Amino acid sequence: MATDWLGSIVSINCGDSLGVYQGRVSAVDQVSQTISLTRPFHNGVKCLVPEVTFRAGDITELKILEIPGPGDNQHFGDLHQTELGPSGIGCQVGINHNGMGKLVKKPVSSSSAPQNIPKRTDVKSQDVTISPQQQQCSKSYVDRHMESLSQSKSFRRRHNSWSSSSRHPNQATPKKSGLKNGQMKNKDDECFGDDIEEIPDTDFDFEGNLALFDKAAVFEEIDTYERRSGTRSRGIPNERPTRYRHDENILESEPIVYRRITVPHNVSKEFCTDSGLVVPSVSYELHKKLLSVAEKHGLTLERRLEMTGVCASQMALTLLGGPNRLNPKNVHQRPTVALLCGPHVKGAQGISCGRHLANHDVQVILFLPNFVKMLESITNELSLFSKTQGQQVSSLKDLPTSPVDLVINCLDCPENAFLRDQPWYKAAVAWANQNRAPVLSIDPPVHEVEQGIDAKWSLALGLPLPLGEHAGRVYLCDIGIPQQVFQEVGINYHSPFGCKFVIPLHSA
Repeated sequence: MATDWLGSIVSINCGDSLGVYQGRVSAVDQVSQTISLTRPFHNGVKCLVPEVTFRAGDITELKILEIPGPGDNQHFGDLHQTELGPSGIGCQVGINHNGMGKLVKKPVSSSSAPQNIPKRTDVKSQDVTISPQQQQCSKSYVDRHMESLSQSKSFRRRHNSWSSSSRHPNQATPKKSGLKNGQMKNKDDECFGDDIEEIPDTDFDFEGNLALFDKAAVFEEIDTYERRSGTRSRGIPNERPTRYRHDENILESEPIVYRRITVPHNVSKEFCTDSGLVVPSVSYELHKKLLSVAEKHGLTLERRLEMTGVCASQMALTLLGGPNRLNPKNVHQRPTVALLCGPHVKGAQGISCGRHLANHDVQVILFLPNFVKMLESITNELSLFSKTQGQQVSSLKDLPTSPVDLVINCLDCPENAFLRDQPWYKAAVAWANQNRAPVLSIDPPVHEVEQGIDAKWSLALGLPLPLGEHAGRVYLCDIGIPQQVFQEVGINYHSPFGCKFVIPLHSA
């Protein structure tokens, strides 16, 4: 009868898709051809459900691991305890080619979990003929709780993940050489002997648990502890320590004095640097006196011209694009600069700037009108300029008609105001306005009337003049005047340049 197999411990192989189940037989239904196992193991891992049912069509092989004795059918012990107990007699039920069932007996060794029973071809066994009822029982199979076990893809994926991530070491780990079975079994029991508890179905509520944390109370408790233990390193208990930015000095120092340059007369206009230092403007008479005293102490005109040319050319190179434009790989994009100079010291400063620009592979076109007699400083600068690749023209017709990259204006001089009425001056102003290139003015004078060429940038020397809006953005360059020279003319001076020789100025 089918009830004779109740209580038996069996191993059911459902193929590669569902795997191997082991458990104690709790029910056999001959009508629906199902068999149920209580406290089942799947691929050596205890299942989360207390009972599983198999259909006959899903079972490929059934093995009887333990047959209960007389009167034990109604008493189903703990499968886990039974398998950890003494070894019993294992039986394997199969189907012969002639349709007769066979009962195969084999010893079952004790282990810490359900055993992986080898295939029939790998076991030497003794064939015993069983009754047709037992043969029919061996052919009947499973699932009362999952009637569509073979068709449920989600069930297969979940059980496959369990079997791949939680496989028992007796099934997944091969035996290592040099270790006995007893030693291996003890280590497995220590690591994998505990049962797997049920996995919770609900997700962890992070937001709810975070709401349980009272941040204000915790920090108040920390502050109270610090006040009582005296662990605070600075400040009174109710005072927080001062925090500094990465660009602030944490060492105490003297307050910064932003007005470190004072002049002996009333200032009509003031400028300030990027760091906030105040730079007052000076009158043309005081500026002329400053240069005269500096020349008396050794800062000659030639030195001033060279220093002015270096600073102006450095500023012009930056305006032209700097290293992005002046690069050996960009030889086909050499910038073009038009230099407009008059027959005076301002013009000599422009010629010096043009020479340094030409030395840096800039195409320089120098315009200087023809005069019968030139200043010695202009003659010397022209002699040096002629040794470069720069081009000198005396007619505005020779200037380029297409826009250039930069126009440097050195036409104006306060001592030679009559030059503004000359035809060549007016023609040069018209050409500069028509070319539409940005204009840089070097040491521009202060005129009561508006200049003919509006500059985008202006470069002042030493100290700035009270330049108006027509001068554009004002820059200041250091031409090397010593501090005692400033003091001799009544100017209390402290250098605002810092690490640079050319700095921008802003209207205060």
